[in-house]
Amino acid sequence: MDECTSNIQKYTMITQDNKLKAELSLGGNWEDELKILGLLVWTLIAGTEYFLYPAFGWVMFVAVFYWVLTVFFLIIYMTMTYTRIPQVPWTTVGLCFNGSAFLLYLIAAIVDASSVTKELDSHNYNSWAASSFFAFVVTSCYAGNTYFSFISWQSRTLQ
Repeated sequence: MDECTSNIQKYTMITQDNKLKAELSLGGNWEDELKILGLLVWTLIAGTEYFLYPAFGWVMFVAVFYWVLTVFFLIIYMTMTYTRIPQVPWTTVGLCFNGSAFLLYLIAAIVDASSVTKELDSHNYNSWAASSFFAFVVTSCYAGNTYFSFISWQSRTLQ
């Protein structure tokens, strides 16, 4: 009976350790917030005539692309697929993903904010302004994820 309890405790510790490593390697556990906020960015733009203005097309591309990838990594995290594929350097993948998301979302947020004017189309002004705000919120979340991914990557390379 003690051996069985000991094995269960070892398994629990290994599972919790792997979960913590995955959280750190993928940049914490902010995927839910990013999924919701990213969804807000592109749905606020998609509900307007964004296709008339090329700048909003770029913002839509970045928002939808990283929203899909964030959902993909969330599914990998929830199904614990990362434990079945140990050959993939998940800390490096998380750092590259979050770093590129931060950089491209920052550019998209700046483009979004600079493209919002009342002269373009007063009907779409509020949606574009809100999407600009949420784009900067998502950018700050990806910046935090990039920081935590870097800390995880740095501690992983020092071992």
